[in-house]
Amino acid sequence: MNTQPLDLVVVGAGISGIAAAKFYLDIHPNCNLVLLEKDGYVGGVWNSTRVFDSFFTQSPLGVWEFSDLPMSKPPDEDIYNETFRAKYTFQYLEKYIDYYKYAGRSIRDRILFSFDVLRITKTGNTWNIAGKDKSGLYTSIQSHKIIIASGLTSVASMPTLPGRESFGKPILHQKDFGQSTVLSDPDVQNITVLGGAKSAADMVYDCVIAGKTVTWVIRGIGTGPGFFVSTETGPSPRTIYSLSTMRIMSSLSPSIFNADSWWNRFLQRTRFGRKQLRKFWDGVDKSVVESPKFDDRGEDAKRRGFHNLKPVTPIFWQNQAAGLINRPDFWDTIAGKVNVYRQDIDMLDQGTIRLQNGEIIHADAILCGTGWVPSLSFFDKDLAAEMGIPQPVNTYPQEKAEKWNRLEKAADQEVLDRFPLLADPPEHYHTLVTHTPYRLYSGIAPLEDNSIAFVGHVLIANYFRVSECQAIWATAFLDGKIKLPSLEERQKDVAIFLAWCRRRYLSNGDRGHWMSAEQTGYTDRLFHQVGLSSHRRFWLWDSFAPSSNKDLFRVRAEYIKKHGRDVEVLDVAKSTKSITKGNSIRSIHTASESSQSSYHSPARQQSDTTPTKRFSGAFSWLYRTLTRFAR
Repeated sequence: MNTQPLDLVVVGAGISGIAAAKFYLDIHPNCNLVLLEKDGYVGGVWNSTRVFDSFFTQSPLGVWEFSDLPMSKPPDEDIYNETFRAKYTFQYLEKYIDYYKYAGRSIRDRILFSFDVLRITKTGNTWNIAGKDKSGLYTSIQSHKIIIASGLTSVASMPTLPGRESFGKPILHQKDFGQSTVLSDPDVQNITVLGGAKSAADMVYDCVIAGKTVTWVIRGIGTGPGFFVSTETGPSPRTIYSLSTMRIMSSLSPSIFNADSWWNRFLQRTRFGRKQLRKFWDGVDKSVVESPKFDDRGEDAKRRGFHNLKPVTPIFWQNQAAGLINRPDFWDTIAGKVNVYRQDIDMLDQGTIRLQNGEIIHADAILCGTGWVPSLSFFDKDLAAEMGIPQPVNTYPQEKAEKWNRLEKAADQEVLDRFPLLADPPEHYHTLVTHTPYRLYSGIAPLEDNSIAFVGHVLIANYFRVSECQAIWATAFLDGKIKLPSLEERQKDVAIFLAWCRRRYLSNGDRGHWMSAEQTGYTDRLFHQVGLSSHRRFWLWDSFAPSSNKDLFRVRAEYIKKHGRDVEVLDVAKSTKSITKGNSIRSIHTASESSQSSYHSPARQQSDTTPTKRFSGAFSWLYRTLTRFAR
């Protein structure tokens, strides 16, 4: 049978995968595009099987959404300080994939659910995606281009627990907590939660509220507990978001995405400027650490080990996890009802956990908020090395490792010359490096293949905004619309980013994708490379006004005006997508489609907080803060 490959396959239907597919269809409305989703639902970490009661967004209403479709306001009881329960993100994404139609078909119509990608290879100019469909049959799909949107929270990282096989009780990762019965099971009364990040904190709180006896264990050897910021005593989530997305605020962080302006040079390369930066960040750190009163809650909290939740590295360096507290009684609940340990686990045995200090904890279940591992195992080691994506360090070619070591050593000196503040990090624990870092140009593109892009593989604050920007960049890249520098210049660019990332974010920077404070600078760079500027504002507003998803509303039209859009009518009924099941071939035929996509942009709902009010409130808070810490 004569078959033809698809135009594009998107692996993953979370926020990034949906954004990537949607913008590619905006530009190529008649293309043969398929999304492959391992779960039975869209949303990735936000899908309905993975959310639970204390799982809230970390961004406020009006921000945690795409630029072209506003999210309906959740009920008041599901909103806390403008953040809201995660289940409404899933409902929003469900609506979004049905909202737009291209040649008569929605995004949902193009998703193959419960498709487990097992292997991705390349033959000539064609990508081959092998996997199992929802019926369990092995299937093969071919495509000219591919976008990997499998994300950073797909594959659970489970700790090595000696004696696990004899424990005899449930051991679950946070990924499975939402659909588990541990909170309602009367036989589960004693729960131990492992991990120091926000997911562990959320599970601890939920278990306590469910009436369970809870123990929280954080490794003794590690980066320690995360920074959990209370919005009851500090600025609101909207103020935090507004400040973090002001371009003027980016000057307070040594970022390679900042312009090399006189102001940034003053702050970063003069002793007086660095002194003011240290004062500011010391003040922020002090405010966050003092708020929970780790050492001032009485003997009962001290006996329970509440002080073990005190972060060990200053918040500026972000060597550990961070997150917003979404419950007003979180710290009081933990201090009064949870036993907290900073210990490593020695052994599990028949419903007990023995810590390395000899203490025994009785547990009916163990919940692991222990993070994630790279979700790219469907690439073999040779292709992974060629693409510049993580793989075990012991499988990475020695020649490539030596080349990158030379490049990154030279880049490190360049970073220190520009940001002397990064030359003197505090004493800290450095996590053992087991995988090579991401080495992607602009966090998206391999250095030597222009038929594949990776989106959603950077750790950054607002995934909706960044996903839209990455989708635009990836489309332009796959279509050859970006004028790329030479290979040598791109290699140097990647090396500088990695050297900066390691200096700026310590252990987290080793992964080559951590830029949690760089949302505005990073997205500005992506748009600049594509030749777009309609997201920028006029004069001082551009520096002092908070960036918003709404700023992207005009970008699609600007892109089409600059780079064009397909209008050719394709008889896609003649084009089939070859899908191999075992030894047989199954062809999916698409009906003839019109070249007109039914794209329509709804009028955005008016926010209760206008841009002017957001600007005024955020700037006032910034002014007071800077004045206070500069004294």
